Amino acid sequence: MPTTDTELGQILLAQARRAIADALGLPAPDAPDDPRLAGRGATFVTLTLGGELRGCIGSLNAHRPLGQDVRDNAVAAALRDPRFPPLTAAEFAEVRVEVSLLTEPDFIEFRDEADALAQLEPGRDGVIFFNGCQRATFLPQVWEQLPERRLFMAALKQKAGLPPDFWGPNVMIARYHVRKWHEGANQE
Repeated sequence: MPTTDTELGQILLAQARRAIADALGLPAPDAPDDPRLAGRGATFVTLTLGGELRGCIGSLNAHRPLGQDVRDNAVAAALRDPRFPPLTAAEFAEVRVEVSLLTEPDFIEFRDEADALAQLEPGRDGVIFFNGCQRATFLPQVWEQLPERRLFMAALKQKAGLPPDFWGPNVMIARYHVRKWHEGANQE
């Protein structure tokens, strides 16, 4: 039975790839099972093709078994990310899968936007921005493209459908961390 994070990552990657193959009607090796897949977990599955984003869908809260969450998010990233057409069978062999396993989000208290930004740790914190019913998240990996806190937050607000300079009394921010694995290498 696998006992390390690296082994868990390999299992999650195999589960994700198998789910996509099944959804596309393609053959794929059996994905190994593990008792940890039965516990609740929240994942994001990110697909890249030629180094470019090809799909990314996930769960912010652990509301279902980890195995089901990673499989469902893999299929959604491949076939239902509204930013991209569905993944094709021809693309399947070339697509690379990344799985991020999220911690439970933790709300932060802040006085204003500057205070909230000062509390964020670039490269480590995944961030959820809330304003009433509007919500958006960026995984910690997004800091690689947007390393400056103000630009990161401005883009996150735009993702939520708000102007980049928006701030209001109903804003709430939560942060989370991830363990991530991608095909071909491991990063945690």
